[in-house]
Amino acid sequence: MKRIYLLTTMFFAAATAASAVSSDRRMALAAEDPMPIPDEITLEAALDYALEHSFTILQAKERIEEQYGLIMEVGAAVRPTLSLNGSISEQADGMTASYSASDNWSVSLQVRQALYAGGGLRAAIRAQDALERAALYDLQASVETAIQEVKTAFYGILLARETIEVETQNIELLEEQLANTESRFEAGSVSNFDVLQAKVALANAKPALIRAKNDFRVSVADFKRVVGYVKRRGAPTVKMPKFVGELDVRMQEYGLLDSMQQAMKARPELARLALLVDSNQEGIEAAEAGYLPSVDLIGSYNFLRSYTTTDDRFDNPEDGWYVGLEANWNIWDGRATKGRVLQAKSRVRQSELVLDETRLSVEIEVRRAVSELESAAELVEAAGLVTGQAEEALRLANDRYSVGSSTFLDTLQARVSLTEARNNQLQANYSYLLALTNVQRAIGETKYNYVDASEAK
Repeated sequence: MKRIYLLTTMFFAAATAASAVSSDRRMALAAEDPMPIPDEITLEAALDYALEHSFTILQAKERIEEQYGLIMEVGAAVRPTLSLNGSISEQADGMTASYSASDNWSVSLQVRQALYAGGGLRAAIRAQDALERAALYDLQASVETAIQEVKTAFYGILLARETIEVETQNIELLEEQLANTESRFEAGSVSNFDVLQAKVALANAKPALIRAKNDFRVSVADFKRVVGYVKRRGAPTVKMPKFVGELDVRMQEYGLLDSMQQAMKARPELARLALLVDSNQEGIEAAEAGYLPSVDLIGSYNFLRSYTTTDDRFDNPEDGWYVGLEANWNIWDGRATKGRVLQAKSRVRQSELVLDETRLSVEIEVRRAVSELESAAELVEAAGLVTGQAEEALRLANDRYSVGSSTFLDTLQARVSLTEARNNQLQANYSYLLALTNVQRAIGETKYNYVDASEAK
């Protein structure tokens, strides 16, 4: 008995120490900084980084781990359990009968195996299995959402960077124009009013460049959040990586009917909700198991206090084994089972309604995304045409101004129109890339497939 006590004590001590070490390790891992962002970042590199560090994806992975734990917990009901039970008691001599001892103790090692539970255990396991697969589709949806967010943030950086370039070129041209106007003023070919206009135009152009630079810094900070880069130790990083890429547009066509059919097959949200319906269906059978009996097989080996000795109560114990069946049948439980069945049926209906509502939402999302893509394509074509016309208009205005056949105001207006046209073209390209990203998200088109959503019923 003393050996049993020592082994039990050592077991609990080891378990406590292991738990402490595991907790310390988790805290140490949480304190580690993520992998540094590379000096040059492409869109593909950003997506790869986000797949490993995005908080949205990491949370989805943890939900899968949670489902694994739930499946293990539910599955334990159909597996045998082994327990060690013990008791010790002592009472006053005056309270003890003449044929019994004043102190007692017992230790038993018991095995219990569920043989029958009305089908509820198996139904619960199938329900948890469906929830596990639903968690995989939840991960897929999180991946697609993260991809959409990374693309949006990356395109926002490119837009801000290209806007900085456009505004910088505009200021350089205005500075060149100011120098040219001052030279012509000294030569007496223009008035001081033209010089003043050139200075005002240059001053008015600088705030746009300042705003563009600020937008770039904010876009980079948001990009780091989206991809999951958070520096946990020391001062925040100030390194500004080089973003490789252009706001180039390659037109793609998506038919509305084909897109909606693709979305109904590939959207992981729909597959996840269909599995939740299946899981809730199993919940009905699990609830109805309360109407039926349960049977357990029990076996134990017992150590009891020996009543043939009185000098040491832990010496010479009596021991033996026991095997038996234990059955339980709640013939009347106050309609508790009936209530659980009604709740389970209601959960099935609710999940079906959510699935139908989500299907409608996906259809509307696809319609909107395809329509916005078509509109963005038209804007790209129009903006490209206007930019070419604005460049030609500025060239003609400069030629006319150089020979004195037009005013400085005409040249300035042409330059402002060109800057506006270039910014509009950048914005149109950015809008098209975002619309394309939204279409791909709406129809579930991604190369990062963790599960095949078409397998879900």
